[in-house]
Amino acid sequence: MTNTIPQEARSQGLAHFPVTFFAVVMGLLGLTLALHAAAPVWAPAAVLSSGMLGLSLLALVVISAFYGLKALRHPGDVAAEWQHPVKLAFFPTITISLLLLSTALWPLLPGVARGIWLCGVIGQGALTLAVISGWISHRSFEVGHLTPAWFIPAVGNVIVPVAGVPMGYVEISWLFFSGGLMFWVVLLTLVMNRLIFHDPIPARLFPTMVILIAPPAVAFVAYVALAGGLDGLARGLIYTSYIFTALVVVQVPKLARLPFALSWWGLSFPLAALAIASFRFAALAGTLAHLVIGVAALTVLALVVLGLAARTGLAVARGEICRPE
Repeated sequence: MTNTIPQEARSQGLAHFPVTFFAVVMGLLGLTLALHAAAPVWAPAAVLSSGMLGLSLLALVVISAFYGLKALRHPGDVAAEWQHPVKLAFFPTITISLLLLSTALWPLLPGVARGIWLCGVIGQGALTLAVISGWISHRSFEVGHLTPAWFIPAVGNVIVPVAGVPMGYVEISWLFFSGGLMFWVVLLTLVMNRLIFHDPIPARLFPTMVILIAPPAVAFVAYVALAGGLDGLARGLIYTSYIFTALVVVQVPKLARLPFALSWWGLSFPLAALAIASFRFAALAGTLAHLVIGVAALTVLALVVLGLAARTGLAVARGEICRPE
């Protein structure tokens, strides 16, 4: 009996291991890429980026192993997450993690990076179609289910060109970029309608507001890779991300009062995208202002990731995460 109870407890914990844990990997890989983008102006960032890459890879392996075990032992709980109106949008974080990993590995191990990127692209395409099909099915979605987390599938598509163009997959990159941009515009309209005319986002999901920053920032990085430089659309995308950043900054006092949840990791990747986009613009245009914004975003990102990592570890130790909601 003394051995059975712990095993049952572990089994129940595994059953409630959430797909949202992959947002942790996105945040760590986002910091990895942001440090890499900062390396030309701050040499130590290159070493820190390599260290973060190793940590990110470890986190991806561990979280994938736990979620894989959950899928094998508790397939019904995975199916329940797929049917969940909010968690459904987090499934593409799995393939987004692969796309980010391939981007980080491309300068170091191009052959390995290409294989991971291809797996990520195939998975991202399949998940995007599956998620959108889930949205437009006859399931009873309500306005209250809509949050900025629904941008995640769109963000995944616009990440494809970041590594896809250097690898030579230009047309595939344009395909995913076009689809991601289209669905971002559609979802942005729906999300703004929900934010303005309906009840506030629940406290547990309010940190997803920061995800508003990510789509235009990532789209900027992808577009300049596709277009080969800056133009009016590129400038429009990065300044849109700055506008959403200002909107999010105004919400910081409210964010600071909220209890911790895994959704807080939604703060990390958008900040990384903002930093990377700013460093990229500064490199292309030679502007000091964008460089300063990039440094500021990277500094905040590093502090956020450190804080989130510590708070997540504490939540795991207290058993606050892998339990029924």
